[in-house]
Amino acid sequence: MSNIILAIETSCDETAASVFRDGCEVLSSIVSSQIDIHKKFGGVVPELASRKHVESIMLIIDDAIQSAEIRHSDLNAIAVTNGPGLIGSLLVGLSAAKAFAFSLGIPLIAVDHIEAHAFSGSLEHVMVYPYISLVVSGGHTSLFRVNSYKDLEVLGKTRDDAAGEAFDKAAKALGLSYPGGVQIDRLAKKGNRDKYKFPRPFLKSDSLDFSFSGIKTSLVNFLNKNNITDQEQLSDVCASYQEAIVETLIEKTISAAILYNINHVSIAGGVASNSRIREYASERLISENINLFIPSAKYCTDNAAMIAALGYQKYINNETSDMDLEVYSTKRKKYVRGKGYSNN
Repeated sequence: MSNIILAIETSCDETAASVFRDGCEVLSSIVSSQIDIHKKFGGVVPELASRKHVESIMLIIDDAIQSAEIRHSDLNAIAVTNGPGLIGSLLVGLSAAKAFAFSLGIPLIAVDHIEAHAFSGSLEHVMVYPYISLVVSGGHTSLFRVNSYKDLEVLGKTRDDAAGEAFDKAAKALGLSYPGGVQIDRLAKKGNRDKYKFPRPFLKSDSLDFSFSGIKTSLVNFLNKNNITDQEQLSDVCASYQEAIVETLIEKTISAAILYNINHVSIAGGVASNSRIREYASERLISENINLFIPSAKYCTDNAAMIAALGYQKYINNETSDMDLEVYSTKRKKYVRGKGYSNN
């Protein structure tokens, strides 16, 4: 008998739903983007994001169920992101999930957004534990040692800006449109990545933490001293700036794998869609005889399939949530080995 999970993801500005069967089959994965809405503001406006989720959530869920060619009565559980993320956005998804779970009389399963990214490689690969996971996005940059679906050990994290934030802020300084990381990646393909030198913070340090505020500041200082006069120079700046971030991310990840003697690495999160990250990571990890797993781009950006995959593991291990489940905006502070994160 099949076990079918409906998953809902609304942590930021994507309204997403997915239907997942037996821990290995994505029957549907529907994502509604709000990029066009937030583009004119140069970033996500939380209130607008939550309003759009309210408008879209039931349509997206219905689309996911219809695309999967199942009935509501076929569902065994509802998995939902309850953090970290924008509180208003998270509440929309959680409210919908609670309504479905209550009306259908099936379990509700809480899924941490960052942990789902770290587990997302399992959607397309057979993951071998333990593995090192780099989760890199607009709001998060962290290194984990993943020992099981529920045992994630934090090895390093950003001390200030996330890598995606560094891309977006740089794009704004360069006069590029939102989302900035995509524009920098596009222009960098035509540029000389060795043309300009930007810092690689903590790259020579023993710490596995990241820091990207200095890279961003160095770009601002560069722009204050230099006028970008043509497209070629803009492409060179983008390529050089991007290379500093990419090198920092991947070399830190390799350092973690070597330090812990682990030869399996996963890279996930929205920034993992960056073409240079995928290229650089592939080249360097192969040279170090380390196996690399990067999900397809559709599973790197925020999606509900990754929520379903982790939710399924929780479901078969009877890790369900009560109806008084709440949302949280930032990563919970205390990590308990084997039990994940706790507010206590």
